[in-house]
Amino acid sequence: MDALDLNLLLALDALLDTNSVTEAARRLHTSTSAMSRTLTRLRAVLGDPLLVRSGRQLVPTPRALELRHDVAGLVDQARLLLTTRDGNEAGRHRDFVVRVADSVVARLTGPLLAAVRAQLPGVTVRLLAADAGDAAVALRDGRVDVEVGMIGQTDPETVVKRLFADRWVGVAAAGHPFGADRPTVAAYASAQHLEVSATGRTHSPIDDRLALHGRTRRVLATVPDLATALFTVGSTELVCPVPELLSRPARTALGLTMFEIPLPLPAPVVAMAWHPRNTADAGHRALRDLIGAVLHDTPDQARVAAPA
Repeated sequence: MDALDLNLLLALDALLDTNSVTEAARRLHTSTSAMSRTLTRLRAVLGDPLLVRSGRQLVPTPRALELRHDVAGLVDQARLLLTTRDGNEAGRHRDFVVRVADSVVARLTGPLLAAVRAQLPGVTVRLLAADAGDAAVALRDGRVDVEVGMIGQTDPETVVKRLFADRWVGVAAAGHPFGADRPTVAAYASAQHLEVSATGRTHSPIDDRLALHGRTRRVLATVPDLATALFTVGSTELVCPVPELLSRPARTALGLTMFEIPLPLPAPVVAMAWHPRNTADAGHRALRDLIGAVLHDTPDQARVAAPA
């Protein structure tokens, strides 16, 4: 036991999480030179350089990447063990930042906050709008605790849990002809189109499918979020693709017409993501459970089985 220095575990966690001697030293309130000496000691103990120079930055070795998750989990478990004072760890006073895609926020916010108030009374939830930035970086840096939405490609260390699959439908103003008769591919292609895109991108899988039929469409405009799209089609002749389940409450309230898009399209999948260092944390797990329960309760959905 004389040779077992658990401070090395804390230093290793900080080094592997930041990939920086300076940032690790700042996190542990020590000097850069002291952290550099600790890194030298860790290299000797583990028989691996752990962090190597690449240009002006340090990058982890394969061995460091293997260790990162296990080390973070051990440190989190130790911290939880030493800070828990009672059996209600999940409900203690905590702040969580949840970044939510605009298509999901209306469905999630009310039920989630009601559940948090009832089951996690000490927790404050800060809901942020999703942006075009790298979700994995925000999760890794701790700026975001949970990401919820249609999560695309992310890095291997991010944990992603699939919640449910929606489907794409078309939406238009009340009385639009597409509401009475399902449009043909030709009729759909010739309509005036609106797209939801935070970046202003007009191309989507719809265009790829139309191309297989030798057709194109004209996107007259893009809007940054689903709510704006729904209000826009209500007062124009534009048609817009939307997720059926997630848009249903607002679509119904606005009296909009829904129609089937005459093209096979990939299902939009709603998921949540988090950094693995938070997997075992009781409060974080309780919040994830509430998010999952709220979105799994979406009515009439074709659920997609998700791993526990």
